[in-house]
Order: sequence, then structure tokens, then C-alpha cells
Amino acid sequence: MNTNAYLSFLAIGIVLVLIDGQVIYRSGRGYLESSYGDAGAGASMTRLVTVLFHLVALGLLALLSTIPLGDSDLPGVVGRLGALLLVLAIIHAITLGVLSRIRGEQVGEAVVNRRMSRSEAEQRGAVVTPVPGQEGSYPDVSPSLEHRAPYSTP
Repeated sequence: MNTNAYLSFLAIGIVLVLIDGQVIYRSGRGYLESSYGDAGAGASMTRLVTVLFHLVALGLLALLSTIPLGDSDLPGVVGRLGALLLVLAIIHAITLGVLSRIRGEQVGEAVVNRRMSRSEAEQRGAVVTPVPGQEGSYPDVSPSLEHRAPYSTP
């Protein structure tokens, strides 16, 4: 593969990685902000995951650029781009799984923090609103943050 084809592959590959990384960052930020409740925490966690995505994808791009594919320049570049797109799809799916897992942990923590009996909530001065037609169900228990017990795992 000549130098022009090699540089073309790297340039196209870098652009694809950067575009996919931005899609992950922008979508992931909104996805995690809703679970954290804090825009800063959701954005910083998304930034960390996106940086990891970029490092893995660019590393694999560098490795793919060294694998000989095709006899001439054009089939070699097309073959490498096809392999890169498949690898990017796999890395993208793994990154979405990581974001989903982070959000699931945050939502689970929020549920644990909200699960209080009515008496605990009333003792702490929280507003308790029963669900109409569902006796004993109190989803809108919202104690203030200074009265909330810290989350701990068993």
C-alpha cells in the first residue's frame, strides 16, 4: 500500500472515530445526566467513557493500518475501512453497554435511597404522598438531602 493510500485510510479512520465519539458523548451526557440528577456528574462520567472509547478506537485504527489487505491500493483501503467500521460498531456497542450499566447503578441507588417506610419518612419530616387507589404505596417520598442516609452496599 503506497503512502497516499495509507494516509487516506488513517485520515478517514480518524474522522470516523471522532464523529462516533462525539455522538457517544452528546447522547451519553443527556442519558447519564437524567440518572445522576447533577449535570456536572453526568457530563464528567460521560467524558471519561468517551475518552476511553477514543483511546481504544484509535489504537485499533493504528493496528488495522498495519494489516495487509488486498493486492492494490483501492481494495486495501476499502478492506481496511470495512474492518474499521466493524470494529467501531463493536466498540460502540460496548460503550453503550458501559453507559447503560453506569445509569443502571445510579437508578438503582436512587431507588434504594427512596425506599423508606412511611413512618421513617414522617419521622424525618418528609412529605409523603400516597398513590391513589394503591394503599400502602408511597413513591413520592422525598426527604431532604441532609436527612438522607448514605448509600451502602451489604
